[in-house]
Amino acid sequence: MAYTIDSEWRNRNLFINGREEIVRFLTEKWEKELDYKLKKEYLAHSDNKIAVRFEYEYRNKDGKWFRAYGNENWEFDENGLMKKRYASINDLEIKETDRYL
Repeated sequence: MAYTIDSEWRNRNLFINGREEIVRFLTEKWEKELDYKLKKEYLAHSDNKIAVRFEYEYRNKDGKWFRAYGNENWEFDENGLMKKRYASINDLEIKETDRYL
Protein backbone atom coordinates (compact mmCIF):
# COMPACT_ATOMS: atom_id res chain seq x y z
CA MET A 1 0.00 0.00 0.00
CA ALA A 2 3.06 2.29 -0.05
CA TYR A 3 2.86 2.65 -3.85
CA THR A 4 0.39 4.43 -6.10
CA ILE A 5 -1.95 2.20 -8.09
CA ASP A 6 -0.12 3.20 -11.29
CA SER A 7 3.40 3.28 -9.82
CA GLU A 8 6.25 2.80 -12.33
CA TRP A 9 9.43 0.91 -11.48
CA ARG A 10 12.58 0.03 -13.32
CA ASN A 11 14.58 -2.64 -11.55
CA ARG A 12 17.70 -3.81 -13.38
CA ASN A 13 16.33 -4.70 -16.83
CA LEU A 14 12.67 -4.99 -15.77
CA PHE A 15 9.95 -2.42 -16.20
CA ILE A 16 7.20 -2.94 -13.64
CA ASN A 17 3.91 -1.06 -13.80
CA GLY A 18 1.25 -0.80 -11.15
CA ARG A 19 0.88 -1.94 -7.56
CA GLU A 20 -0.18 -5.49 -8.49
CA GLU A 21 2.94 -6.06 -10.62
CA ILE A 22 5.11 -4.60 -7.83
CA VAL A 23 3.65 -7.02 -5.27
CA ARG A 24 4.21 -9.94 -7.66
CA PHE A 25 7.78 -8.79 -8.39
CA LEU A 26 8.67 -8.38 -4.70
CA THR A 27 7.15 -11.76 -3.78
CA GLU A 28 9.26 -13.51 -6.43
CA LYS A 29 12.37 -11.51 -5.49
CA TRP A 30 12.14 -12.45 -1.81
CA GLU A 31 11.62 -16.11 -2.70
CA LYS A 32 14.93 -16.06 -4.64
CA GLU A 33 17.06 -13.71 -2.53
CA LEU A 34 17.45 -15.44 0.83
CA ASP A 35 19.08 -14.12 4.04
CA TYR A 36 18.82 -10.64 2.58
CA LYS A 37 20.70 -7.83 4.40
CA LEU A 38 20.54 -4.26 3.14
CA LYS A 39 22.49 -1.04 3.73
CA LYS A 40 21.27 2.27 2.21
CA GLU A 41 22.94 5.64 2.15
CA TYR A 42 20.96 8.83 1.61
CA LEU A 43 22.41 10.97 -1.17
CA ALA A 44 20.02 13.86 -1.84
CA HIS A 45 16.43 15.04 -1.99
CA SER A 46 14.46 17.77 -3.71
CA ASP A 47 10.77 18.45 -3.34
CA ASN A 48 9.17 14.99 -3.78
CA LYS A 49 12.30 13.08 -4.93
CA ILE A 50 14.97 11.14 -3.05
CA ALA A 51 18.21 9.53 -4.27
CA VAL A 52 19.96 6.74 -2.37
CA ARG A 53 22.95 4.46 -2.85
CA PHE A 54 22.72 0.91 -1.55
CA GLU A 55 24.35 -2.44 -1.22
CA TYR A 56 22.87 -5.69 -0.09
CA GLU A 57 23.88 -9.30 0.27
CA TYR A 58 21.85 -12.42 -0.27
CA ARG A 59 22.19 -16.07 -1.11
CA ASN A 60 20.26 -18.01 -3.70
CA LYS A 61 18.62 -21.42 -3.31
CA ASP A 62 21.87 -23.08 -4.46
CA GLY A 63 23.74 -21.50 -1.54
CA LYS A 64 25.74 -19.03 -3.66
CA TRP A 65 26.22 -15.58 -2.12
CA PHE A 66 25.93 -12.26 -3.93
CA ARG A 67 26.46 -8.61 -3.16
CA ALA A 68 24.37 -6.12 -5.10
CA TYR A 69 25.35 -2.46 -5.55
CA GLY A 70 23.36 0.36 -7.00
CA ASN A 71 21.49 3.63 -6.92
CA GLU A 72 17.79 4.30 -6.60
CA ASN A 73 15.72 7.35 -7.41
CA TRP A 74 12.28 7.64 -5.85
CA GLU A 75 9.45 10.03 -6.63
CA PHE A 76 6.38 10.45 -4.41
CA ASP A 77 2.88 11.77 -5.02
CA GLU A 78 1.14 14.45 -2.93
CA ASN A 79 -0.04 11.77 -0.44
CA GLY A 80 3.47 10.40 0.16
CA LEU A 81 2.99 7.25 -1.93
CA MET A 82 5.82 6.18 -4.20
CA LYS A 83 4.85 6.77 -7.81
CA LYS A 84 8.23 6.11 -9.47
CA ARG A 85 11.26 4.03 -8.55
CA TYR A 86 14.26 3.64 -10.81
CA ALA A 87 16.98 1.24 -9.64
CA SER A 88 20.28 0.55 -11.33
CA ILE A 89 21.76 -2.59 -9.78
CA ASN A 90 24.85 -4.72 -10.33
CA ASP A 91 25.26 -8.16 -8.74
CA LEU A 92 28.62 -9.63 -7.82
CA GLU A 93 29.00 -13.25 -6.76
CA ILE A 94 31.02 -13.45 -3.53
CA LYS A 95 32.32 -16.16 -1.22
CA GLU A 96 30.42 -16.60 2.01
CA THR A 97 33.60 -15.64 3.87
CA ASP A 98 33.63 -12.29 2.02
CA ARG A 99 30.29 -11.21 3.46
CA TYR A 100 30.33 -8.15 5.71
CA LEU A 101 26.70 -7.15 6.09
